[in-house]
Amino acid sequence: MALPDPKSHRISLDEAAAQARRHRDGQHKGGMFHRAELDQLLGQPGCAGLRFYYGRKADGQDTVILVGVDEKGNDMEQGMLLEDHFLCPPWCGSANALNS
Repeated sequence: MALPDPKSHRISLDEAAAQARRHRDGQHKGGMFHRAELDQLLGQPGCAGLRFYYGRKADGQDTVILVGVDEKGNDMEQGMLLEDHFLCPPWCGSANALNS
């Protein structure tokens, strides 16, 4: 299967904030990855995009797993994988429309 046709993934702040508010359930609001590792993942030869999977660690903590995607839309599972993002809270930054 090839990659889907390109589209804009952009969203307005108002809609993003509304979606984030609807999702909150008293647990973590989100997370952060440092750019250096994202650049490494996206810079892998043949990497055309990024896919994420929801996961759950052995201790029950929810996580997000990131994997590169090749030009055919396949996971680059033999390449770099990322997870263990910095959870929000406590790593939320200043209060804003997405985290407050």
